[in-house]
Amino acid sequence: MRHFFALCCLLATAGATHASPITEAVAALRAGLDATQQQKLCYPFEADERLTWIFVPHERNGFSMNGLDETQTQLFLNVLRAITSRQGFETAETIRSLEVLLNEIEQGKGPKRDALYYFITVFGEPSDTETWSLRFEGHHMSMHWVFIDGKAYSSTPQFLGSNPGTVREGVHKGTRPLGPSEDLALALINALPEAQRAKATVDPQAPRDILSGTEPGPIVPEKTGIPYNELDAAHQKQLMEVLQFLAAVQRPDFYDARMERVKSDLDNVTFTWMGGLKDGEAHYYRIQGTKFLVEYDNIQNGANHIHTVWRDMTADFGADMLKEHYTAVPHERSPYTALNNRK
Repeated sequence: MRHFFALCCLLATAGATHASPITEAVAALRAGLDATQQQKLCYPFEADERLTWIFVPHERNGFSMNGLDETQTQLFLNVLRAITSRQGFETAETIRSLEVLLNEIEQGKGPKRDALYYFITVFGEPSDTETWSLRFEGHHMSMHWVFIDGKAYSSTPQFLGSNPGTVREGVHKGTRPLGPSEDLALALINALPEAQRAKATVDPQAPRDILSGTEPGPIVPEKTGIPYNELDAAHQKQLMEVLQFLAAVQRPDFYDARMERVKSDLDNVTFTWMGGLKDGEAHYYRIQGTKFLVEYDNIQNGANHIHTVWRDMTADFGADMLKEHYTAVPHERSPYTALNNRK
């Protein structure tokens, strides 16, 4: 296993984002761990594990919060702070805290619920000259970032979920970590003229879950619904607000890159709805272009259990940039090849 080292600075380039605070946070975390803990944290970039992601309760590889002292806990959380926006960090921490509530509700009769069962995994060697990746994952969270030559090029897949979607009783009543992803979309579908709402709503029944799956490359659903270009300006703005909320969990520079990719694809975007049109009714929507796919569902637990995912058609796990990089600079084993082989 190669050793990690901290960076002084990175130079920003077109299409890339500054990674230094992230590499520094990872280096600080590693320095605060013993050798056994470091082995759990670190994987080679070429490891197949890098392309594995799952959002249900599950045995995971990586370094978890379990058993950390106070200092180590703060170092762990500092990595999450560095890689997300303030909104993103607060959203992630709220989702994590719901594990405590779920454990109380289920009284230990369901899957393992533990707010410390969240993992950071580092693939490769964070630096301004290496290709490396970072994963943060646990129940209802799976977030991935890829850096090439120290510059951030990919921030997908991005999965966020919430169970319950709305806390309905107790001291945390009213907590809704993903509430705007529901409210904004419900407002949009109900604001559309009847003919446009009928075109967007392709099925009165919602599917059981997101359709794109958890393979390294997304399963691309059939293009359906109403095109973005058929919406009036007010409804286009509402649709963009849905995307902006989900993208805003990322750092501002990552957010900007994400939204620029969306804007370059608007001529191809459609909005699809399935299920009910009222709060409390099971429903699903997706916003789909040729470059990206966003899915949302609130179906389980009496329509009080939310899943959201943002996939990139070509850049999940940095696939497009890795293809370009490893074509230009041959390597014995290309992570891009491994990604293609698993699709």
